[in-house]
Amino acid sequence: MAIAMFMHWDGVTADQFDQVRKVVNWEGDPAAGGKLHIAAVDERGLHVTDLWDSAEAFQTFVATRLMPGVKQVGIPSEPKVDIVPVHALFTPAYKPA
Repeated sequence: MAIAMFMHWDGVTADQFDQVRKVVNWEGDPAAGGKLHIAAVDERGLHVTDLWDSAEAFQTFVATRLMPGVKQVGIPSEPKVDIVPVHALFTPAYKPA
């Protein structure tokens, strides 16, 4: 079942996010099961919304790629993460082939 993942990471800056992004390279080597990734940064920190095939796919990415990259960059804190089943999905800009 598809899941939505909502992450809030207090104190993480855009520069730190970009460092992790470069190290983990999820855009160049997409994670299995990842469907959508949106990141925003404000004065409180990092906010991420993802769409995944399953919670297990997300957890595998976190354990094998994301957190090792976070440690490499030196971010000392942990995010707050909520995972919920997707009830409905509408993407008006996406037109399937």
